[in-house]
Amino acid sequence: MAKRQRAGNSLLKYLAVRFALIFPTVLILITMVFIVMRSIGDPITAALGGKLSNEELQIRIEAAGYNRPILVQYFEYLGQIFSGDFGSTLTTNKPITDLLGTYGMATLELAIYALLVAFIVGVPLGMLAAKRRDTGTDASLRLFAILAYATPVFFVGLLLKLVFAVAFPILPVNGRATVNTELAITLMDNPSGIYLIDAIRLGKPEYIFDVLSHAVLPGLALGLLTAGIFLRLVRTNMIGTLNTEYIDAGRSRGVRESRLVTTHAFRPALIPIITVIGMQIAVLLSGAVLTETTFEWKGLGFQLAQYLNARDYVAVQGIVALLAVIVALTNFLVDVLVALVDPRVKF
Repeated sequence: MAKRQRAGNSLLKYLAVRFALIFPTVLILITMVFIVMRSIGDPITAALGGKLSNEELQIRIEAAGYNRPILVQYFEYLGQIFSGDFGSTLTTNKPITDLLGTYGMATLELAIYALLVAFIVGVPLGMLAAKRRDTGTDASLRLFAILAYATPVFFVGLLLKLVFAVAFPILPVNGRATVNTELAITLMDNPSGIYLIDAIRLGKPEYIFDVLSHAVLPGLALGLLTAGIFLRLVRTNMIGTLNTEYIDAGRSRGVRESRLVTTHAFRPALIPIITVIGMQIAVLLSGAVLTETTFEWKGLGFQLAQYLNARDYVAVQGIVALLAVIVALTNFLVDVLVALVDPRVKF
């Protein structure tokens, strides 16, 4: 009883430390974003220079406080961030947090599709590579993993668009749904922002098929990026597990090799994937910018690219800072999950 209580206290202490690390992590990321954005000058001149007279520009700069010392602006910005105010866009005057509700769900939906692709492609191929270790199949799969991870996501997207828009025009290559489906989802009561859920709520198979068909190519382009990592992780961990004593004991008792691979060695090999998912969230979000732009998937990444083109650096700064907070919180949740499922984690 006392031992279990000590373990529980150690777990709470571990989680408290991991949670406390969120704040310096977010602070460093926000500081870096602030410095980079301010290195180009004040955001109002960058966004509206040439569109307004010098007098109008000066009035707006003074009203926004960009003529004050940089340290004063920095600490004021930190105060806004920690109070939940990420600012408003210059071009559309929308609060950044509203953009999360409008476009963030689209990016979340794309990330879910990409993770599904990564699991469906990476895990079985990693198991196959481990089972066929040091064979031609293993070498081919390892090469595929390297190419999947190293190839730029926008290049994969362009290749998929060429194949499915020119050679075999069987899948849509732009947008999240057709106009009719988007209109039906927009007009429904309290749409969730995740088109697949909304299409299911509408109860029409043609809407569900339309949404899923639009998700195939962007989900595949972004998912292959992570599938390569999953493949290598599963292969490495399954090879290590297949060489352990309890697997040898199973072989000696006549347990089939396929059962040893799919049942006894598979579960321990999945634990490192849970750890990597936290790091892959940042990769998926950065890849989402290029994927959403390539396929005109109107999520946060697509909007970030639009604001960059419009030189709306207040919007860019706010979106990146918001994404930094999301990544930090996601990593904490993954740490909690790993601590609960992996007995090798030391508190």
